[in-house]
Amino acid sequence: MGELQSIGNWWMWSGFGIFVLLMLAVDMFLLDRNGARKVGAKEALIWSFVWFAMAMLFGAVLWGWLDYTAGREIADTKVMEYLTGYLLEKTLAMDNIFVFVMIFGYFAVPLEFQKRILVYGVLGAIILRALMIILGAWLIAQFHWVLYVFGAFLLVTGIKMFVFADHEPNLAKNPLLKWVRKHMRITHDYHGDKFWIMDKGVRWFTPMFLVLVLIEFSDVIFAMDSIPAIFAITNDPFIVFTSNIFAILGLRALYFLLADMAERFHLLKFGLAVVLMFVGTKMLIVEWFKIPVAVSLGVVIAVISTSILLSLIATRKGEH
Repeated sequence: MGELQSIGNWWMWSGFGIFVLLMLAVDMFLLDRNGARKVGAKEALIWSFVWFAMAMLFGAVLWGWLDYTAGREIADTKVMEYLTGYLLEKTLAMDNIFVFVMIFGYFAVPLEFQKRILVYGVLGAIILRALMIILGAWLIAQFHWVLYVFGAFLLVTGIKMFVFADHEPNLAKNPLLKWVRKHMRITHDYHGDKFWIMDKGVRWFTPMFLVLVLIEFSDVIFAMDSIPAIFAITNDPFIVFTSNIFAILGLRALYFLLADMAERFHLLKFGLAVVLMFVGTKMLIVEWFKIPVAVSLGVVIAVISTSILLSLIATRKGEH
């Protein structure tokens, strides 16, 4: 079938790549200038707003450029795809955050050490998504029927998520965790924010390393959901990549903003399940009926907003 059509040319890809590297440097060095410490809600809120504002600014700049070079219709369509993809990926990132909360809670990771783990979590998420976007774009370009495989996968994933939304996974029985503990020397206590220490010439891994392994593994699992989901919105690799990366860049700040309120959003999983079932169905019926991007954006906003609102109402009334 050939390559997928994209609005991104070489300088747009290069410019965005440089921008991402600069933003990662800001996130890793500027935000970490005070070393290991707890990130306050105010600081997390400010940075969450900064990342959101940059994502919206990028959308505005993209629209202006496309309106000037390709026309109003293409500009409207592509930016609508970008906004829908960004919102979808941001919502999936929130679910990822709740998994982080569970992992940190299980290992009782001190608040001041969580920041370093999240840096690697964000880096891992970006690298994995970049690789899976390249693979996904190539597969779709070569084998169009892969879209239906993605659609079926998302539909089944959404149904499973809806059915097991209230099920809490038991980390103690996690096969990956069992394997690591069996094949590596693990210390009982934390040694600052180090992933390993040397004791009498022998390398010992700390609980921080176990946490890192599970965080990166969760990145793999969520990438398997998010990449097929974004391809349900658009096949343009540049839109897929930019919307994904902007959703991930603010992940660390969003974690510290939502970590203490995770239980208040317990119905969000049901909303995510419905969204995944919707986008999966959208991919499966595209040959016979193409759902407009504006409708997809409206559905995602409506479902996620409703699940968040109902969560807040239920927890305010003390319901579980």
